[in-house]
Amino acid sequence: MEKISIIIPIYNVEPYIKKCIDSVINQTYKNLEIFLINDGSTDNSGKICDEYAGNDSRIRVFHKENGGINSARNAALKNLTGDFIGSVDPDDWIEPDMYETLYKVLKEKNTKISISSYYIDFDTESFPIVNKKKIPDGVIPQRDMPLYPLKRDYYKGFAGYIWNKLYSADIIKSRRLFFDENNRYAADVLFNTSLFLTPGCTGVYIDKPLYHYYQRATATTKSKSLDLKKDILVVYKKVEKLLNDNGYNNESYWARGFYCHHAGIIAKIAAEQKNVEILEQMRNEIRLYIDDYIKTNEEFPEKFERMCKLLDLEAAECEPVPLI
Repeated sequence: MEKISIIIPIYNVEPYIKKCIDSVINQTYKNLEIFLINDGSTDNSGKICDEYAGNDSRIRVFHKENGGINSARNAALKNLTGDFIGSVDPDDWIEPDMYETLYKVLKEKNTKISISSYYIDFDTESFPIVNKKKIPDGVIPQRDMPLYPLKRDYYKGFAGYIWNKLYSADIIKSRRLFFDENNRYAADVLFNTSLFLTPGCTGVYIDKPLYHYYQRATATTKSKSLDLKKDILVVYKKVEKLLNDNGYNNESYWARGFYCHHAGIIAKIAAEQKNVEILEQMRNEIRLYIDDYIKTNEEFPEKFERMCKLLDLEAAECEPVPLI
């Protein structure tokens, strides 16, 4: 069997890490190389990693100074030896047959990437993600790959995350692709966009949830740090440039619409924190890209209402316009 390298970046996740690692080592697909990258944890996470490594020869532990999640992922990318690459966040867990399923469909369809749906998990509930629109069965053409994550409200199961995907290692190595360590938030999106734009990068999607995305209150995605949240705006400007540089000029409005969406999130947080300066900065960004936001959200009128409140506009001024 070909080898799958699985990357688990770890930082102060002692209460969750055992469930995560157990779900990986108990996969039905056995030929695994499991990277536990301890990114300077100050709790017992590093010790737990060493204990697991002592009991499973497939596990490789790296202890490093804290450099952030993307630094940890890059440390694994520089050392992996597998034919395929997967990633699991340390507070999440996966279904027992996740990698066997993704591997089989990738080989069957002869694609570079396979993608599955996932669950959103809370402490007492679990919800499977369902796409609003069906992704066609069979091979997803390379031309379509960068656009599915940007059409998230239609294709939430595809998403821009790396953890619900299995990648052929050769296409990542051919691009010498790494995670941008300057971006603390949403680096997955930039990594995937760069990869999806590679000629020959086809994919296949299976409409079956295999990954459990746990909603931890202290996760980075739940942070209300304005400085951290603004990183995502940098990401989507880079995504827009990548699209424009690769012949997607007529579709790059999807990236600008997402940019506007996140400017709205930051504006709301700034309003809650009474940060007038950043609130007005984000309002200016929203005004700049509101047409793209309208264009990408014509089927979601409730979003216009929220954005209008942030801009103090009359509702009539924010009605969606039909696509031509």
